[in-house]
Amino acid sequence: MDPWLEHPIIWPDVHNRLIVALAESLAPPLRPRYYVAIEERTYLIEPGDLVFTGRADVAVVGPGYAQALQYAAKAEAGGLEVLVEMPDLMRETYLEIRASATGNVVTMLELLSPTNKRPGEGRKQYLRKRDAVVSSLTHLVEVDLLRAGEPMPMSGWNDRSDYRILISRGNKRPRSLLLPFSVRQPIPTFHLPLLPNDTEPLVDLGPLLHALYDRSGYDLRLDYKRPPEPPLDEADAAWAEELLRTAA
Repeated sequence: MDPWLEHPIIWPDVHNRLIVALAESLAPPLRPRYYVAIEERTYLIEPGDLVFTGRADVAVVGPGYAQALQYAAKAEAGGLEVLVEMPDLMRETYLEIRASATGNVVTMLELLSPTNKRPGEGRKQYLRKRDAVVSSLTHLVEVDLLRAGEPMPMSGWNDRSDYRILISRGNKRPRSLLLPFSVRQPIPTFHLPLLPNDTEPLVDLGPLLHALYDRSGYDLRLDYKRPPEPPLDEADAAWAEELLRTAA
């Protein structure tokens, strides 16, 4: 995992592109028993949370807007022009693996967003959806490629890791498989849970992310001369610096 991809401005683009790449890579091996659906979850986010998700702080407007403000100021003598912060509509995409014969959801695959990992409506809504899934027989795959924020709740493991992949099979709960890994380790591979006796495809996020990096031109957008967000600890920062020096 490239920690510079976690930058709040870059991550929404990485998230959406990786979801599409996952859907396209899974569709062929799942045919004809299953199909992959890209679903969307929407919710209102408070203005104070927008900085974390990398929303724009500056808008370019035409001269007509400035004239309208001047007119409004003159029309209400003695009044002051102020701004009222407005909530924004956030959209998050995720994958559903559905049985072709019935359309039933067999597996839900979530790639966590920054808003899922910090207090607020995004986390509340995600946890409600997560609780509903783990209370059913639907499998849950939860991929957390973000170091910032609070990890999703679970018991039986009290350590910390940079990243995590959780595979929670509906027929084995509450037992689930956790794959923790650090920024220095490759992203672990895992088998996508399906219905009993069906061949489960191997999911390898590393090559997908590397190919996505090249296609999307992230090397043109990332500033490797500055620390990533959030910053790495001292040892990992030295490791990353050595990698960058070798690659130069």
